[in-house]
Amino acid sequence: MSEIINNREQLTNNPSKRQAILKQIFKDLHDGKNVEEVKAHFDAFIGKITIEEISQLQHDFGDLSVEEMHRLHAKHTEIFKDSIEEIEKTYKPEEQPGHPIHTFVLENKELDKLVNIQIKGHIEDFVQADSPENVFKLLEDINLLLDIDKHYSRKENLIFPFLETYGIYGPTTNMWRINDFIRDAIKDSRQKLSSYNGDKQSVIDVLNFIIQEVSAMIYREENILFPMALNNFTEDEWVKIARESDEIGYCLIAPTKVWKPERHAFDENAISEGYIKMETGILSLKQLELLLNHLPVDITFIDQDDVVRYFSHGKERIFARTKAVIGRTVQNCHPPRSVHVVEELLADFKAGRKDTEDFWIKFRDKYVYIRYFAVRDETGKYIGTLEFTQNIAPIKELDGEKRIMS
Repeated sequence: MSEIINNREQLTNNPSKRQAILKQIFKDLHDGKNVEEVKAHFDAFIGKITIEEISQLQHDFGDLSVEEMHRLHAKHTEIFKDSIEEIEKTYKPEEQPGHPIHTFVLENKELDKLVNIQIKGHIEDFVQADSPENVFKLLEDINLLLDIDKHYSRKENLIFPFLETYGIYGPTTNMWRINDFIRDAIKDSRQKLSSYNGDKQSVIDVLNFIIQEVSAMIYREENILFPMALNNFTEDEWVKIARESDEIGYCLIAPTKVWKPERHAFDENAISEGYIKMETGILSLKQLELLLNHLPVDITFIDQDDVVRYFSHGKERIFARTKAVIGRTVQNCHPPRSVHVVEELLADFKAGRKDTEDFWIKFRDKYVYIRYFAVRDETGKYIGTLEFTQNIAPIKELDGEKRIMS
């Protein structure tokens, strides 16, 4: 025991060596080394790990399979469990109703009850008898669990961008990947239950997978992600996150109050009354903003460095956008599995190989037409990309004519 204590004390006085050992521990897990052996090494040389140390570890897994990603994350959770140092705080705004973290934690409690009590109980019934009634109970549960998308979307679009401003990337990228795996599993289970064909084991397997991964994500959020955010974000940043949360919505439960911090001097509604002179007219900033927000399309602009600089904010956006994406690179605004498409498109625009690219997809009750335009100045120099998104379902239904006086 004294040898273990000496090892830890020596590393406490040598942060770079301690970090090197942590990286080696993660490499050992990646290379398939026995978890118990790695855990013993961790306990002997590290013992306790801080949120700051976790944030410094860049977990770049590359193009791993879904199964390999899950294997690694499960091992990471096993190594970290009960080893994260508690943070002492006297004033804890996150414990106040309406604070974003307070809301996230409330949602996690509801999610935990749903997956570990309700769904588990209904799986037991289903194992005994896969009757239409028991299948329907599970289908109702999964329909409720679809709400988790709002929880994950707020995390991805509000928490992750601010972490990136502090140079913290590893946890956000990998957590988004796991979020997507969970989303896919929920959709898969819904499809299997909706058209149940008697394959009982495949339903049980995917539901158990969901329970395991949702529970593990709750642990990662509350012991790694949320403390990491609380350690770094300012009060004004939490205010922005709280205000933007309504845009995306809540999972299974909503905040009971509007959070009112002790001190708040941020005014996001202030807007200059100045005017902008353009080649074909003059508009006040207010007129310009209203004009853009009244367009029957959603537009987003990213600059030559791939940084999101503006998006319109109409009454009915097709895809959720929050102000937290402003100043964030567009690559980090997309799920990791689709980033390569974005990068290929931007590379073509910057090289001059393309000026436009179009996509069209079915999204919920909409038929969405997505267009990208390379924005170039009068000399042809690339200055950014304009994304143009429109629900064309009503247009496709048009027939005949309607003249202006009709």
